[in-house]
Order: sequence, then structure tokens, then C-alpha cells
Amino acid sequence: MQKNEEVAMSKQPVGVIGLGAMGGGMARSLRRAGHDVHVHDARLDVAAAFAREGGHAHESAADLARHCEVIISVVVNAAQTEEVLFGELGCGTAMAPGAVFVMCSTVDPDWSAALETRLADRGLLYVDAPISGGAARAASGEITMMTAARPQAYAKCEHLFDAMAARVYKLGDRAGAGSKVKIINQLLAGVHIAAAAEAMALGLRAGVDAQALYEVITHSAGNSWMFENRMAHVLAADYTPLSSVDIFVKDLGLVLDMARASKFPLPLSATAHQMFMQASTSGHAAEDDSAVIKIFPGITLPGDAP
Repeated sequence: MQKNEEVAMSKQPVGVIGLGAMGGGMARSLRRAGHDVHVHDARLDVAAAFAREGGHAHESAADLARHCEVIISVVVNAAQTEEVLFGELGCGTAMAPGAVFVMCSTVDPDWSAALETRLADRGLLYVDAPISGGAARAASGEITMMTAARPQAYAKCEHLFDAMAARVYKLGDRAGAGSKVKIINQLLAGVHIAAAAEAMALGLRAGVDAQALYEVITHSAGNSWMFENRMAHVLAADYTPLSSVDIFVKDLGLVLDMARASKFPLPLSATAHQMFMQASTSGHAAEDDSAVIKIFPGITLPGDAP
């Protein structure tokens, strides 16, 4: 690509819908890379704050779509994606023919594949592009993207992915492949969080110093990224939801749904799902997913009154 083409692409308007823990960081990474970023969030004050830092806030997805050839959606689930696209003020009818919708949510792969067809019928391109990495990596432009799309769609937005991600995996030329890999990732993530919570809970029950246990495990073979990241939340008694308990109720549910279609057994996933379900129905649905540790009886967590 010639330098003048690179400059032109850097000024190309791009839309980001959903400024949560991941979407907010992704939008800022795009802006930091020199892109002209337009945003929409159901919390209008959050979008307005982004605009004050540099960018453009829109009160609806439809209004945003009138300014952008590429829209990146970072909402929670398929239902919210449907609303973003096909709701009363959705972007689906406002996008110009040939525009690209990049879907970054964790969803049923069959739903994603069907969405590609629905958008194609409207003359729109689609990228199945679930993401991973957490809020810190989103803020630094180092997420992982698991993508599947037709070459025409990649051609219009691949340069944007470079601004947001450390790794962009191309997993196929049809939607659904990215979502399948993301669901398998979520199997591991959910099971690892549940196992980390179980291990920490056993240590607390046995009277082991929680900080010492954390130090040892994070420097031993039993460590995992989820133990190191999520049990730090437990030690800090900080259950601010970067990813909530109910996210894993949803995601592990998708894992089990995908396996059920081929009668494939997933005993660990099923157990982890029940743990998150228990935490959710016990009043911790909106807390950080590390709050799954609160289902264990007879332990005093850091920050709890003795």
C-alpha cells in the first residue's frame, strides 16, 4: 500500500457500537492509530465522554451508520446485536450498500452464519469476529480476534483490525468459523475460572494464607491466566464487573448448546455452568465472574468481616 493510500485509510470514518470494557478500549485504540472514530452506546453520557476526548458521538446506531462504511459492534449478545442492526433505530437500514458490519460478540455460530446471509440480502458485508483478551488488552490495542469473512469484507476493514489487535486469526471465508473457535475458548475460560475459584476456596477453608497461596500458584505448574487474573480480584475484594457472572452463564450455555447438537459430552463445562448459575441466582449475577467463589460455604473471603 502506498503512503498516500495509508493516510487516506487512516482518515476513513469507522463506527464502534458498544463502549463497555472491551469496546471502549477498542475505540480508543482506533483513535490512537489516527482513525476517525464515530461511536454509539446505549449510555449516551459514555459516548459523549468519548467524543470530548476526540471523536464523534451519535444518539442512535442508524445515525452512526450514515457516516461510516465499517461498523464494529461490541455488544453483549445476539439479542443486542439484533437490536443494533434491526431495531427501530438500528444501523441495518441506514448502512450503504457494500458497507461492512463487524460482529465481535460471543454468539451461536449458526446464528452468525445466518446473519451473514441476512446482511448479504441487503447488499452488506459481514465479518464474524469474536474477540478475547480483556479490558487491559483492548485498551492497549492487543486483543485477539477470531475472524471469518469473505475476502471483500476483509479488504475493507483489515487495516482497522491491525489498530485493535495483536493477533487476527482468519479462520475461514464464511461466517461461523470464528464463533466456533470463540466458544471453545470460552469453554476453557469458564472452566479455568471455576477451577481457580475452587482451588482458592479450598485454600481458604484449609486456613492457608490467601496471598501466599496466590504467590505460590502463580509461580507453579498449576497456574493459569485465569487464576492469575481473577484470583487477584478476589484478593482485592474487588468484584467490579469487567466480565460478569452472567456472561459465563450465557457463554457456557452456548458451549453446551453447540455440543448438544452433536451429542458430545462436556462434563467439566456442565459443572462450571452450574457453578455460575448458582452464583447468579445467589445474587451475584452482575458481579465480576470471579464472584463464582462466593458459592462455596464455610469460607471467609478477603474483605469479609471476620
